[in-house]
Amino acid sequence: MRSATGRSAAIGDVPFAARPDDEVPVTVPRDPAREAAEDELSKPMYHENDPGLLRRLLDWVWEKVGDLLDAAAGATPGGWVGLVVVAALVVLLLVALRLRMGALRRTATTGGHAELFDHRPRSASEHRAAAERHAADSRWSEALQERMRALVRSLEERALLDPRPGRTADEAAREAARVLPEHTAALRAAAVAFDEVTYAGRPADRSAYDRLRDLDDAVLRSKPRLDGARLGTTTHGGGTT
Repeated sequence: MRSATGRSAAIGDVPFAARPDDEVPVTVPRDPAREAAEDELSKPMYHENDPGLLRRLLDWVWEKVGDLLDAAAGATPGGWVGLVVVAALVVLLLVALRLRMGALRRTATTGGHAELFDHRPRSASEHRAAAERHAADSRWSEALQERMRALVRSLEERALLDPRPGRTADEAAREAARVLPEHTAALRAAAVAFDEVTYAGRPADRSAYDRLRDLDDAVLRSKPRLDGARLGTTTHGGGTT
């Protein structure tokens, strides 16, 4: 290549595309050049299509999760296959534990869940008959519930408990124990069994129903202790069962 003055010059000697008359190229110091570039690139026109803050945060989170999974796969025998097997075992363990514990117990509130007695009033003998029908079909949870209702209704019919809508099984057991102190533990256990069936969804079995049936029979034969105030006259807060 020949310059305007007639001298030869190599291409590498020309730092810019055009340099008239061998002028010395204008050079910009490195730091001011970087600052000028940063100022230029900071203008909004260059960032109109940038991802938003939420997207950047999600990208960062997924990047970290990916790093953790990669590290776990590297530390697990078999790599990713081993990690998947371990994760599957953990899920199966959690499912088994969940099934073993039963449904989560719900908190009873006055506005809320099933009452001890259902829609229409029934006598103790009617509740007992319903309990026996359920037991004959091996429907132990329903049988236990009806037998508990029969026990409480029987105490109301004997005027040992004042009839009170919305009474919980726990309240009935606590009030009945005042005049039947010899059955305190059994009454409390019956209330707990009723709550577990009604709230926690834990199925009853034949032995649980038999215990409640025996308690109902024993309470019928028991002589109450009437040396205190009548039961059920104090209104209790709390939910229904």
